[in-house]
Amino acid sequence: MKNIGITKPAEFCPYCQTKDFVKRGVRKNKLEIVQLYLCKNSECGKTFTAKEVKGKHFPLNIVIEALSYYNLGFNFQQTCSLVRQKFKVAPDVETLSRWTEEYKMLCRYERLRPYAVKMFRPKDTVETVTMAHRQIFRFRFHRAKIALMLEEFGNRYFGPLKEYLENVSSETPHQYFQQGERMSDIRSKFNKADMIVKAKNNYANRLAKFVLTAVRNNKDRHEQLQRFMIANDSCTVATEVPVYIRKEDIEYMENELGFKITEDGKIKIKGKKKLMNMPKLLTGHIDFVQVRNGSVHLLDYKPKAAKEKPIEQLTWYAMAMSRLTGLRLFEFKCGWFDEKDYFEFYPLHVVKKLKGKKKRKVYYRSGAVAEVPKKDIIKIV
Repeated sequence: MKNIGITKPAEFCPYCQTKDFVKRGVRKNKLEIVQLYLCKNSECGKTFTAKEVKGKHFPLNIVIEALSYYNLGFNFQQTCSLVRQKFKVAPDVETLSRWTEEYKMLCRYERLRPYAVKMFRPKDTVETVTMAHRQIFRFRFHRAKIALMLEEFGNRYFGPLKEYLENVSSETPHQYFQQGERMSDIRSKFNKADMIVKAKNNYANRLAKFVLTAVRNNKDRHEQLQRFMIANDSCTVATEVPVYIRKEDIEYMENELGFKITEDGKIKIKGKKKLMNMPKLLTGHIDFVQVRNGSVHLLDYKPKAAKEKPIEQLTWYAMAMSRLTGLRLFEFKCGWFDEKDYFEFYPLHVVKKLKGKKKRKVYYRSGAVAEVPKKDIIKIV
């Protein structure tokens, strides 16, 4: 039996948190080869592995695949059969049942699954489209999840989002993504006055930490995390969503809505030394689209999120999605995250500047109070 277990290399000693350690051979199990490490801290000196899920007969990547197949709507027997086809080994029905019970507080889709299986067959639950937009992007859309999300009172106005996502496979103008500049390449900075970035803990952090433990190759992080979240969390309705915005849309937002976006019709683009006229098209792909708590959340997975500040990129995504769906920018929130940190902000506050010098405060449910800055600074609370 070949080694089918996949484990991310260790980053620190789990006992003393030091990064001073060396490899110390391997331990061969029936289904995987586990790398051992020796802590070089003289006060610790323990041997450890990078595995965060202990006491499992099966490697974590098999547990993840099994949970995903089950939450797509397959029953226990079908899930075990699919896992066996992929890995040549599989848990029995009893073991899989224990896994679903053990991880149901992490995989919150379990509360929606009984209703979703009555709406769509497992193979029709998630639509997957591979798009060659200069590079390969894999769009995924969870049909059952968005239908159930729109039944919640606070999300009742998001029908246009559902309509847009349903039509991505048939109506996306793929030629736009060959011609337009990328939103991630824009280097023009928005004025940060009147906006606050909120740092918080989110389920996305827990999901990322769980999934990425089983991802060895950094290039696969986005793909594996997207596959898991679309199948197992309760609010991710689509991933790698293609969006675009035209020059005319920006002019309308500036002239009719009073947004501050360009510098007199010019922006700065990566690789260009001078400001350029606003291109006819800007394109992008949103990592995650979620519907929760009466807002549409646009999220980006960023390794080392605490050092990143992709406010411009996410704001462009929100403006594009607003124009494509007809939803108000007020109804969007943007955020970025990794395994440890999660940050979010309102894109409307980035481009819509209020007149007047009166100080404003924001009151959070947690009891925290933050004063909205009037200067061009990034305020994180």
